[in-house]
Amino acid sequence: MTVSPPAPAAAPAASAASDLARRAGELAAAAGEWLPRVRLDPQGRWYERLHRDDDTEVWLISWLPGQSTGLHDHGGSRGAFAVVLGTLEEHDTAAARDVTAGEVRAFGAEYVHDVRNTSTAPAVSVHVYSPPLAVMNRYERTGAGLVRLATEEAGQW
Repeated sequence: MTVSPPAPAAAPAASAASDLARRAGELAAAAGEWLPRVRLDPQGRWYERLHRDDDTEVWLISWLPGQSTGLHDHGGSRGAFAVVLGTLEEHDTAAARDVTAGEVRAFGAEYVHDVRNTSTAPAVSVHVYSPPLAVMNRYERTGAGLVRLATEEAGQW
């Protein structure tokens, strides 16, 4: 079944993608406060939630070479991520780009992308979402468009 990404969820005006990008950049710049928590896991991306309140949540993610998210959305949440160490490659439905240490990417509620470490070195990133993630949909790209493969709920990650 071919589907469209979910309709955007209502989010407070203070959580526009640009505000989330600013926050992700600030957190990345303060890496000394949380960098010792990072772990590298050869079995898959390592991640830890650093913060959650009614408006936002923050995740720390480490990536070894070859690790990726797969094509997914954020269930109607807006978001931003900042690369702290290394380089990540992001693919959305229209383009691919490298996101290097010090760069921030922000996106709206209907955004679908895949993020991966295609380099030969580990990478670390900080992710901010609003409202907090409740679901994420996984997709496959076909000739007919995006096909939703699965829906994950917050308790699954």
